[in-house]
Amino acid sequence: MKKICIYVIIVLMIFSMGCTNRKETKEKVKETNSTDMTYEINMKRDLLTLMMAYPEYIVDLEVSSDNRVYLIMKSGNKILYDDKEKKNYSAKLNNPDLQDMLEEIYPLCHTDEIMEKNFDPGRIRSYALLKEVYGNSKAHVEKNLVAAKGVRFNKNNRAAESMKNVMNELLPLAKNNGKIGACVYPMSGTFCYRVISGTGRLSPHSFGIAIDLARDNRDYWKWASKEAGAKRLKSYPQEIVNIFEKNYFIWGGKWNHFDILHFEYRPEFIIKSKYFSKGIKEGEMWYSNVNINDEYIKKSIDLIDKKIK
Repeated sequence: MKKICIYVIIVLMIFSMGCTNRKETKEKVKETNSTDMTYEINMKRDLLTLMMAYPEYIVDLEVSSDNRVYLIMKSGNKILYDDKEKKNYSAKLNNPDLQDMLEEIYPLCHTDEIMEKNFDPGRIRSYALLKEVYGNSKAHVEKNLVAAKGVRFNKNNRAAESMKNVMNELLPLAKNNGKIGACVYPMSGTFCYRVISGTGRLSPHSFGIAIDLARDNRDYWKWASKEAGAKRLKSYPQEIVNIFEKNYFIWGGKWNHFDILHFEYRPEFIIKSKYFSKGIKEGEMWYSNVNINDEYIKKSIDLIDKKIK
């Protein structure tokens, strides 16, 4: 009888362990499925963001046999969305894919504090994308430059048009408001084909899509302490930032590696912030908030859903 009781106890313990293991396995599967779903939703949102930001240049998507996703450009070239490599901040700066570039969401809210360490939305750039859109050499970029209210800017992807819209609103404001005028004039420049100091990476000025306004010694993280930069941020006119952001420019004042005089035409960041800065509520589609009555947007959503299942 005693042996039977011991045997029953052992069987029950084994059964209990099995149930626990099965429960743990189910929880892990559920967690994995949830993670996979979040990744897929974010990827679809990123792809739609890019297609909305560069409608004349992205013509298709391709999913390879190993499930890697590529943008197909007007030139026929392919740009990889995610190389699946784990990278530190430096690796993302120097060898980013599209997923790395769009990982951080640019804050559209007002800020007068230096951002947390290595939070630099827009500072990580896909040069493959920029070269496809704005020019793959100095000579190629220069052919695309036009006058935009006194500055040279790239005409591709409506960049120069957006710059003109900025100037039409900013210049009268600067003329009538001394504080704003002091932050605008003398402008430090737009197009300049060069690498970023201390790196091998091209400056966005090389593509004719960035402008530096009036320089202050507290404007740049290499020139000034964090405390000095924060003081400059607090005094910087929000009206200037609002005008640029309204026209699809991001501001270097919203980077941890602050660059307060710097504004850069990056429509993908404004679009993602505007439409995809929040998670999905129950019952919502991954593309909720965008205008699905727009023919191009609807066509892009259909393409993404068709290619990525």
